[in-house]
Amino acid sequence: MKILIADDEPVSRRLIERTLERYGYEVITAGDGAAAILELIKPDGPRLALIDWMMPELDGPEVCRQLRARQGSPYVYMLLLTSKELSEDIVTGLEAGADDYLTKPCEPAELQARLRTGQRILKLEDNLVEAREQMRFKATHDALTSLWDRGAILALLRGELNRTAADFPVSLLMCDVDHFKEINDVHGHLVGDEVLRELSARLTGAVRQNDAVGRYGGEEFLAVLSGCPRHNLEEVAEQVRKAIDATPFATSAGNLSVAVSLGATTIECWEPHLSLEHYLKQADRALYQAKQAGRNRVAYADGTVMSVSRQTQAAGQLQSALLLS
Repeated sequence: MKILIADDEPVSRRLIERTLERYGYEVITAGDGAAAILELIKPDGPRLALIDWMMPELDGPEVCRQLRARQGSPYVYMLLLTSKELSEDIVTGLEAGADDYLTKPCEPAELQARLRTGQRILKLEDNLVEAREQMRFKATHDALTSLWDRGAILALLRGELNRTAADFPVSLLMCDVDHFKEINDVHGHLVGDEVLRELSARLTGAVRQNDAVGRYGGEEFLAVLSGCPRHNLEEVAEQVRKAIDATPFATSAGNLSVAVSLGATTIECWEPHLSLEHYLKQADRALYQAKQAGRNRVAYADGTVMSVSRQTQAAGQLQSALLLS
């Protein structure tokens, strides 16, 4: 485990460094408080720190204060090294954000014991952070597909619409699995779940990294495409359609051909007097148009319907016949 030693006295710093290296720590050193801060705020910086009270640039308590004032950084367990023994001095150090203190010169056995205490506390902290992240994920993601759930994807859309005030286009893709009821009826709901999970993975892989995909409900999905104007939407939408239709889905019931119909719309600039539902209805109406036009295709809110090739249409008809047989 990495540990920082911040001490402006080279001899003292080297003695502690050798001791810690014998205990198996990866030691990083700093000769003043400013250098200590720079090491501790690195993404892979040490989580344990021994900080001398008296140092140039920033003293030990000030290093603690500045580090504790940072938001969102991993917790660092800090021990102040001090020759001060008055209780009011110790209180000052602890109130600055130090977790513990050691009087110099420190005994190696005591140093090791206190560092072990620090490691236990860091492990508890990491467990709490992991548990919190798991709870946050469960609260915002669909349990079956691990995509954003309906509430979360709509919240992300609202956030994107707030940015359209600067003429930042946002496009929507409403996707619905064609003949999904037949898949459930013929092969069972467990196979239907397998299809939805695989389809979710393909949807996520087909859009750009900064786009968001959520399960809108049942077999419907909503993709929020940030910064995607109308002239780029056709390419993205067709890419999504092909990602689903290109190869059969491997399921416990064998390979199944799956296709989606898509309704698409672009919000070039958000008009605040129009509700979120206005744009969702646009995409939904386009989706209905794609279904009416024969499925496995993309329809746009402006009335454009992108038809598929006759070969693809024939494959879709054959799939429907097999599902119903």
